[in-house]
Amino acid sequence: MRTIAELPHPEFKITLFSMNQKYIVKFEQGQLEQSYKLSELDLSGGGANEVFQILDDDFLNTVTERFKTMRADFSAAYRRHQ
Repeated sequence: MRTIAELPHPEFKITLFSMNQKYIVKFEQGQLEQSYKLSELDLSGGGANEVFQILDDDFLNTVTERFKTMRADFSAAYRRHQ
């Protein structure tokens, strides 16, 4: 897996990777992470810039909310087992 680029964001780290004709977009916040895979064949040849265009404000807001849900789910599971 090869790191292509990092995109600055105030709430999480965004890293773009390339592997086996796929782009992998990884979002990291603390101990949590989300990743999304896109086939290079599904894009029109714009490379990293095209992938970053897909990451619009609506999508990034969804990523933020998903991190909140993930954190709440994990915290609840942890409390159940203490």
